[in-house]
Amino acid sequence: MTQMAGATHAALPRTDAVVVCQHLTKVFKDFWMRDRARAVSALSLEIRPREVFGLLGPNGSGKSTTIKMILGLLRPTSGRVAVFGKTPTDVAIKKRIGYLPEESYLYGFLNARETLDYYAKLFEQDYKTRQRRIDELLDMVGLTGAQFRPVREYSKGMQRRIGIAQALINDPDFLILDEPTTGLDPIGTKQVKDLIISLGRRGKTILLSSHLLADVEDCVDRLVILYGGQIRAEGTCDDLLVTQTKTTIESDALDEATIAEVDRVIRQRTGQEKGISRVSKPRQSLEDLFLDIVEKAKTEHLATSGATAGGQTAAFLKGEAEDGSALIDSLVRAGDRRSVVEETRAPAPVKAAAQGPDADVLSKLMGKAEEPARAAEPVRPTAPVKPKEVDTSVIDSLLGGEERKP
Repeated sequence: MTQMAGATHAALPRTDAVVVCQHLTKVFKDFWMRDRARAVSALSLEIRPREVFGLLGPNGSGKSTTIKMILGLLRPTSGRVAVFGKTPTDVAIKKRIGYLPEESYLYGFLNARETLDYYAKLFEQDYKTRQRRIDELLDMVGLTGAQFRPVREYSKGMQRRIGIAQALINDPDFLILDEPTTGLDPIGTKQVKDLIISLGRRGKTILLSSHLLADVEDCVDRLVILYGGQIRAEGTCDDLLVTQTKTTIESDALDEATIAEVDRVIRQRTGQEKGISRVSKPRQSLEDLFLDIVEKAKTEHLATSGATAGGQTAAFLKGEAEDGSALIDSLVRAGDRRSVVEETRAPAPVKAAAQGPDADVLSKLMGKAEEPARAAEPVRPTAPVKPKEVDTSVIDSLLGGEERKP
């Protein structure tokens, strides 16, 4: 049901709602505590579990302020807000929330891997889990090839991609995306929309805020449109977008005679003076044309130094069991141990005799001239060597002719 300006929310909020806002108001004041700007005024809404909820409106309509109050970053002037049934300042719910702010606040001296590792440590993830998720997220957002570059060297779109990755590092139950497609090219924009649809199908609760209506039209289940901090319209996309006063008929290409006959039938049946208002041929969207050009360039293997189109959605975001990789790792480690044991038990290989004209040169350089093995010749016992007699007359003369003591 569509609710336009001035409508009241008479129904009680659902007890299982992820977010509940009741008469939420935020007024910013100046130094003298005078009202400077009323960003949000008596806002009441609820976000249900497993719902992609759109928070739309022009710049300055109160979208970001509402999100900051939901996160507990701003204290409302009046009204009430609850997240997972608790106050937004409750630390226990933070681990269940992922947040992409309107501006990407990143540490410029860190690279992409270090950035994601830092945020993963905030959620106390172990080393193996961090590394697995970082690899999957970097591939998903198309930054694997630039993962070791400092973030300060990234373009705005690339920083936006790493910001999306950090918002997903904890596999949140409630994901808040504030202007997620800002700075992204059409490839990244389409990827973000596909990701939102995929996460919504998995059962994630998503709050999507944007002033670009075309970016969220295909993603959200329900939306509100704000203006001046107030809800001006609320409902599903079908409720708000379907025009009831016109009918569109689409078919294969028709000749002029057929179109004239259809126009005559419409005028005859409806009593209107003109039956068909407009006849046109459908055309593809600019986004489809852009993506088609990019795909053709990729098939020609043209090099690019920017972000790539990205890979599949990270496995942990699709709900795939992570302990399967742990089992594989344990099996690999066991196989490595068996290989080491077998190698230690195996007899040492027999060194082949040096052959060829370079054998003597190599032996001289190494200082170890090895003789060829004589396997066929039997080993003969050697006779004891008779010690040589020593002439002691020279020693006696040096000692002054003294007799040697026995």
